Amino acid sequence: MTEPDRSALHRSLQASLGRTRLAVAATMIVERFWPLVLPLLVVTSLFLSLSWLGLFRVLPDMLRLALTVAFALAGLASLYPLRFFRMPTWPEIDSRVERANQLTHNPVQVQTDRPSGKPDSFGDALWREHQKRMAERLGGLGGDLPRTRVPERDPWALRAAAALLFVCAFAFSFGPMGGRAGDAFRAHAARDVVPPRIDAWVTPPTYTGKAPIFLTADAKKDKAAVVVPEGSELSLRVTGGNGAETLAFTDATGNVRDIPPTGPAADPAKPATAGPAASVRQFTSKLAAEGQITLRSGDDELDSWAFMMTPDNPPTIRFVGEPKRAVNGTLELNYAIEDDYGAASAKSEFALSEPQAPQARPLFGAPEMPLALPRRGAAKKPTRATRDLTEHVWAGAPVKLTLQSVDDAGQEARSETKTFILPERPFTNPLARAVIEQRRLIGLDANAKRRVLDLMDAVTLRPEDTIQNPSHYLALMSARTRLKLAGTDDQLREVVSYLWQVALGIEDGDLSAAEKRLRQAQQALQDALDRNASDEEIDKLMAELRQAMNDFLREFAERNQQNQTAQNQQPAQELRESDLQRMLDQIENLAKSGNRDQAKELLSQLQNMMNNLQAGRRQRGQQSQQNSEMRQQMDKLGEIMRRQQEMMNETFRMDQMQRGQQPSDPFGDNRDPGQQDQQQGQGQQGKPMTPEEFADALKQLQQGQGQLQKDLEALMKGLEGLGIKPGEGFGEADKSMEQAEGSLGKGEGDRAVGHQGRALEALRQGAQDMMQQMQAMQGDEGGSQDGGRQQNADRDPLGRPRATTSPDFGDSVKVPDEIDVQRARQILEAIRKRLGNALSPELERQYLERLLQPQ
Repeated sequence: MTEPDRSALHRSLQASLGRTRLAVAATMIVERFWPLVLPLLVVTSLFLSLSWLGLFRVLPDMLRLALTVAFALAGLASLYPLRFFRMPTWPEIDSRVERANQLTHNPVQVQTDRPSGKPDSFGDALWREHQKRMAERLGGLGGDLPRTRVPERDPWALRAAAALLFVCAFAFSFGPMGGRAGDAFRAHAARDVVPPRIDAWVTPPTYTGKAPIFLTADAKKDKAAVVVPEGSELSLRVTGGNGAETLAFTDATGNVRDIPPTGPAADPAKPATAGPAASVRQFTSKLAAEGQITLRSGDDELDSWAFMMTPDNPPTIRFVGEPKRAVNGTLELNYAIEDDYGAASAKSEFALSEPQAPQARPLFGAPEMPLALPRRGAAKKPTRATRDLTEHVWAGAPVKLTLQSVDDAGQEARSETKTFILPERPFTNPLARAVIEQRRLIGLDANAKRRVLDLMDAVTLRPEDTIQNPSHYLALMSARTRLKLAGTDDQLREVVSYLWQVALGIEDGDLSAAEKRLRQAQQALQDALDRNASDEEIDKLMAELRQAMNDFLREFAERNQQNQTAQNQQPAQELRESDLQRMLDQIENLAKSGNRDQAKELLSQLQNMMNNLQAGRRQRGQQSQQNSEMRQQMDKLGEIMRRQQEMMNETFRMDQMQRGQQPSDPFGDNRDPGQQDQQQGQGQQGKPMTPEEFADALKQLQQGQGQLQKDLEALMKGLEGLGIKPGEGFGEADKSMEQAEGSLGKGEGDRAVGHQGRALEALRQGAQDMMQQMQAMQGDEGGSQDGGRQQNADRDPLGRPRATTSPDFGDSVKVPDEIDVQRARQILEAIRKRLGNALSPELERQYLERLLQPQ
């Protein structure tokens, strides 16, 4: 580095050093002056805070002057520490800079020092060179922060409290009650005492509907006692006065109870004035007993009032009649509620009559049925409440019901307990009843999941015999899968709801869209009336109900016309559309006029009428369905008899082939052409069957005979489901079929043919018994007189069966038809022809002789 460069660098370092010295000097002045001036600032802030808070404005003059003098002395005392203030010197500043920057060998002080001794050119040059080198180390000098050590002198940080009070008081000074800094130096005149103004009133409870009672009114001053409802609230306000007023309550026994004030408050009715504000004292107390209220100011009595209580009696609730099931299946309750001012709420409490097992885990709680309250001030008459609880899992179980009522004062009342069967929805379909029973089991105890799954498996074991509609089977399997996969209580509750829908689908599978819309419209209107909906919503729901009603009546009329045409019946009752429209108009008018209770009652009557119409149509449909099921069972029986006849013929033919004889045809040429060709084709094969082929053929016959026996057992179960008891003929047929199956398994064809013949004969006897029971059932359902008319209606004037009824099985035919006579003659001729053949085997001859024996 050249000499000019060193000189320029030295000048720059000198300027930077000068700025650093000034900054450090200011820091040292602050840290020395702040601890000395802090007491003065604290005293000044406290004085200003008290002034802005208005303390000097409310103090008497003597106390105000004394406090002012005290602050003045404190201010003078806080000036004393200032005499110890001392400005920092340059050596102290340089030493602080070196300590702050952690410099060694005093490079800052070297810049101002001079060498001692005699001047020497070499020594001077050496010193200057030393200064330059030391100056090069001063390139990054920095200042220092002041260290006042105030926390050591004020460890409790009281200075922060003074600062916070100063800020709050400054903000308060801008308010109407704020003071000024000069209040301490101004004298204030003594405050004039404002004469007290007393306002007192009693507010009865809101549920009583009574108006407040003003005690300070002129009309109340002459009364010896004021009668108020129990639980009323006393309010008393004193405006003005000396602010030392007290209020006390003395009961009938002489006990005195002081009522504390709720706190001073400004009177909002009075505008703010420039003078001193009048004090306001507020007193509030509940009046729970009779007594006297006294207002005093010191020893002087300002006013007093005596009170008498009107007691609030607890409510009463009782049943009016027994709980019963309405026509539409809802639970109907009639009850009476009485209370001084009207009940606030009422509810019903259900409990199972028979307690559940301790380990039971019910999925649903007790059903809820809200109870309507009588109108306040209305005439005392029973109140009715209805609720559809048929979907609850408790439906159909014995329950205990208790009514509870609560008034606005919190007093409760309970009625006697009634035990009855909770109404349930009637299900006529056996499969739907089974689903409902399974739903009830899982709803009452979630631990019964395994048992319900087993019941479902039992119901769906033979769907082809027990479930006619495939959609019902699919719905049951879907419900079983959901139940099996359900792991939580919420999922089990969803399964219970799904089972209800499945049961409804099975029971009301023929429910039309018009009926569904009608039910939905009725329920929507019922819900709207329950929640006191607006008139606009009522108008909209009434329009939907009218449209749904018109669609339902139109469809119902079409179905009824079809049924009358098919069954040649006349309607027993007539319901005109104008009557229904008149009921709808009445419901709408009552709802709009505010009489919602009567509107609900009329809507319930309308629902009952619709339910009766649907129930009558459903009953006729069920009767028609039952007749159809009977015809199906008869067709199955005919099919079993036909198959048994064919199997007996095949067994006889196989036995002849096993004996090496030409198979003969017991029916001669009267068989169908296809059967003749098949028999001829088998005969043309010309060779007897091998033992293996014969064994296989007998095994197939044995399997077919076993399947036929199973079909017969299924038929007997189906007849039991229809209420028909299988006769002895079916039992003997079942035994003969079992013996025939055993004979076929042993290879005894001749014995098998005998058992099959006896089985066929027993089937004919069972068929005759079944027909007699069916005729008896039809006569019982229609009654003696109606049944006779129904039987006559099943035939035309000539006594022949109508085409619309079930086929004639021959038990009531007096004269056979020509086709039947001709067919019988042909069969008899064929039997006699085969019997006259001398080459016929003995077994065949015995069989043909049995056919010709008279029954």
